[in-house]
Amino acid sequence: MVHVSKVVTIKQSPETVYQFWRRLETLPQFMEHLEAVRVTDPRHSHWVAKAPGGRVEWDAEITEDVPNERLAWQSLHGAEIENRGIVRFRPAPADRGTEVKVDVYYDAPGGAAGATIAKWFGEEPQQQVRDDLRRFKQMMETGEVVRSEGSLEGMGQGVLKQRKAQPPEGRKR
Repeated sequence: MVHVSKVVTIKQSPETVYQFWRRLETLPQFMEHLEAVRVTDPRHSHWVAKAPGGRVEWDAEITEDVPNERLAWQSLHGAEIENRGIVRFRPAPADRGTEVKVDVYYDAPGGAAGATIAKWFGEEPQQQVRDDLRRFKQMMETGEVVRSEGSLEGMGQGVLKQRKAQPPEGRKR
């Protein structure tokens, strides 16, 4: 399994950060590869994600839920992409907010060749999680995800997703 681990500090309390993340349906607001998350009961959910060449779907189960501290999950048997992980929420040093640590483990579709192709299309997992956490930080600290035409989402976005900056609509070049 591929392992991805990233940490970000957010200027909010562990309670606030945990409560937002725990509402799984809100995750696609800052996780660009997710199309939808539908909660089916307090411990189970159905996930739809974008993938090179289409989309993948799976059902997941929350395996551990310690409010304001950690949330762990695993995909259920038969998932198109087997995955599991944990998100930890802990007070940051010097009263600077909350450290959010994400550890994700998954089987890359298509093995090593599939992972290489995914990188070419800007779907490199380390960069995806880093970008997702950066957008989550923005959402928690400013209430929105800020985007700019002049910067890339991340170095792993791939040449197919890049485009030149555009003038505002209605302005002549």
